[in-house]
Amino acid sequence: MMADNGTREITFAQAINEALHEEMRRDGDILVVGEDVGRAGGVYKITQGLYDAFGEERVLDSPISEAGITGLGVGAALSGQRPVVEIMFGDFTALVMDQVVNQAAKIHYMSGGKWRVPMVLRTTMGAGRRAAAQHSQSLHAWYCHIPGLKVVLPSSPHDAKGLLKSAIRDDSPVIFFEDKMMYRESGPVPAGEYCIPLGEAQVCREGEDITLIATSSMVGLALQAAEELAAEGISAEVIDPRTLAPLDEETLVESARKTSRCIVIDEGYRRFGATAELASLVAERAFYWLDAPVQRIGAMDVPVPFSPSLEDLTIPDVATVVTRARDLVRGEAG
Repeated sequence: MMADNGTREITFAQAINEALHEEMRRDGDILVVGEDVGRAGGVYKITQGLYDAFGEERVLDSPISEAGITGLGVGAALSGQRPVVEIMFGDFTALVMDQVVNQAAKIHYMSGGKWRVPMVLRTTMGAGRRAAAQHSQSLHAWYCHIPGLKVVLPSSPHDAKGLLKSAIRDDSPVIFFEDKMMYRESGPVPAGEYCIPLGEAQVCREGEDITLIATSSMVGLALQAAEELAAEGISAEVIDPRTLAPLDEETLVESARKTSRCIVIDEGYRRFGATAELASLVAERAFYWLDAPVQRIGAMDVPVPFSPSLEDLTIPDVATVVTRARDLVRGEAG
C-alpha cells in the first residue's frame, strides 16, 4: 500500500530483499553467497527472486560450511567484488571467527591501507522462536570488540533497507544483524532511493524524565514501555544507536545529560555485553548530569531454554522496563 508521502507498508524481510535487488542492479560487482540463498530463496525467504534476476554466477548456493562461505567472501572482496555473505544463524558465526576477526578485520591495516575487504556478513539474532540454545543467541557484542569491523543492528523495515544499502557500499567489512523475530513485522519504507549513514543514532521518541537506549528489536519494546510510562506521567526518550560500531556517542550522551537518568536495553547476554559498554559510556561522559546510576537490562546469563515458559523469562520484556524506569524516576531503584 502506497501512502501519500511516497512510502509503502512492507515487512522487515521485504525491505532487506528490496535493498539486495536494488544494490545488485546498481553494481555488477555485488554477489550473494550462502546456504540455500539461490533457487530456494533462503531459509527465511530473504533472497527470494535474486537467483532468477541475477543468475547463478552472482547468487551462489554454498555447501554447509560457514567457514568456507565466509572465506569465499573475503577472497571475493579482495578480488574487487562486494560479496554479501549470509550465515543462517548468528550462533553459527562462531565458525567464522578466523576469517572475520583475523582476516577481514585486519587486512586493510596490515597492508598499509592498500587492500580492503568490502564484505557484508548478514546473520540473525534474537530469542523467542523456540529454537533452543544453539539457534537463539544474540552475539553482536563479540564483533564490536574487534577494531576494523562495523556492526549494524536495524530495528525497523525502514532502517533495515537504508542501513543495508549503506553497508553494501562501505569499504569495510560489516556484520549486519537481523532479529529473526522481526522478519514479518511491517513498517513504512520510502519507495525511492535512500541510504542511512552508518554511525548515526536515531531519537525515536523525545522525552524529559529518562533515556531508554535500546538496540534491534528492543527498540520496539522500549517504545511500548514509553507509552505505558507516559500514562503514568513519566516522559521517556527512546534512542536507537542503529550501529554499535561506529557508535554515535554524542547522541546517547546528550540525551542522558538532558533527562538525567538512563536505562540500556539489549537482547545480548548482560555480562560483558553491549549494555555494559553503553552504560559505561553514559556513566563516564554524563556523570555530573545523572541523578541515578545507569541501569542495564539484557538477556539472562544462561543458555537459551527450549521450553517456551522458560525462554520468555530469559529475555527483556516491557513490564521489566516499565518497572525499572518507574523506580529510577521515583528514586526507588535498588
